[in-house]
Amino acid sequence: MRHTINATQAVRSFSELLNEIKYKGATYTIERSGKPIAELSPVSPPLKKRILSELPSILDSLPKLGDDASAFAEDIEDIKKTQPFVPKGVTWG
Repeated sequence: MRHTINATQAVRSFSELLNEIKYKGATYTIERSGKPIAELSPVSPPLKKRILSELPSILDSLPKLGDDASAFAEDIEDIKKTQPFVPKGVTWG
């Protein structure tokens, strides 16, 4: 999708422009005095959107722990034992 904005708008919303470019593949033509002076566009295609049904295949593609799996699980259990008690109903922050 292509957009045309003036230089002042581009300066005021630069971070938002970059997000639109990165995540949505937007292209912006920047104008000064009604004349195009620059174009902002993605260097690579926008990130592909994922859907929840893809989660199992994504998880399957992650590297496996192998021989370290049991040691890792033991470490997690040891850490859980040393955590302070948090009463029910108490939330973070």
